[in-house]
Amino acid sequence: MNHHDPNAITMPVAPAWGDIRDAVGRLCEDFPNEYWLKLDKADAYPHDFVQALTESGFLAALIPEEYGGSGLPLSAAGAVLETIHAKGCNAAACHAQMYTMGTVLKHGSEEQKKKYLPKIASGELRLQAFGVTEPTTGSDTTQLKTKAEKTDRGTYVVNGQKVWTSRALESDLMLLLARTTPAAECRKRSDGISAFLIDMNEAKENGLSLSKIDAMINHNSCECFFDNVEIPADTLVGEEGKGFRYIVDSMNAERVLIAYECIGDAKFFIGKACEYANDREVFGGPIGANQGIQFPIAQAYAQAQAAELMVTKAAALFDAGEKAGAEANMAKLLAADASWAAAEVCMQVYGGFAFAREYGIERKWREARLYQTAPISKNMIFGYLGQHVLGLPRSY
Repeated sequence: MNHHDPNAITMPVAPAWGDIRDAVGRLCEDFPNEYWLKLDKADAYPHDFVQALTESGFLAALIPEEYGGSGLPLSAAGAVLETIHAKGCNAAACHAQMYTMGTVLKHGSEEQKKKYLPKIASGELRLQAFGVTEPTTGSDTTQLKTKAEKTDRGTYVVNGQKVWTSRALESDLMLLLARTTPAAECRKRSDGISAFLIDMNEAKENGLSLSKIDAMINHNSCECFFDNVEIPADTLVGEEGKGFRYIVDSMNAERVLIAYECIGDAKFFIGKACEYANDREVFGGPIGANQGIQFPIAQAYAQAQAAELMVTKAAALFDAGEKAGAEANMAKLLAADASWAAAEVCMQVYGGFAFAREYGIERKWREARLYQTAPISKNMIFGYLGQHVLGLPRSY
């Protein structure tokens, strides 16, 4: 196998972060299902919720203290997101701010860090948009078509299209991936791609247009059209042509944080299923006494517990600075499957009432389904594990 031997590593155990979980739980009490139901019907952005998270400092958990954040490890950020989802809320409106800024933190210039990170931490600026996915390339990031061509003035002119760029309408900044060297001139497919941190408000006055996608889930996702959008030279993050490598570590963080959210969703569904199975009485007793109800809940619980172990392992490896690509992908895969299994069980336990929006089950069911597909599909993870961990040939 090509991957490192995880058993050869003395792996630290990720902290439980009980104080953080308690604080986040109290914050979520102010945003019950009625709040999310109203937003869902209006297809509106949860401004109040995002503002509360910002003011509490939770969204700045991963930003170092010198730039106005808390300087906490990934497991702490995961505890924030898991708790939000376990309490019936949804962090997808703002979770990108946690992992997207990692590229700027690790590879940006000191000027970029000082200019942007404190304002992101305080909430003055939002870095929510991640311009990667394109209509014709999907998850095959190395084949992206959006181009950023350097001018004689040292600026870049961007042309192309991004799709499923969530939160774009509510973001001040976008981390954009664009090809700066034609693929035919590159030795590796991942070469020649650069990362830019662009001011979306300026770009919208200079050729960037957004079109909101009418979708099943209220994530404010957009198509982004770049039509000769000129951006300053200092928007380039790190070195030209190395953008793909820069975002890989952020993608591992993304996988782990999404996995934490999935674990939170699983806990929400299992808790709701148990509560209803104990309270709902049919034929003289609680429905939870029936094996057809009880055993699927127990199976979903066991599956979620197993997935949580992988999530904890992935976070611990990431925080220890070890290679965590395989574990991050497996954590996302297993946690997404666990949350979806729990969602299906909860829907069955509630029966017809699961479809009534007042219970919040169908909303969370729709949200849980997303992670079977995004931010990376199961087949992409299988391919990664097969080729980079198990040493199998490139699949086609």
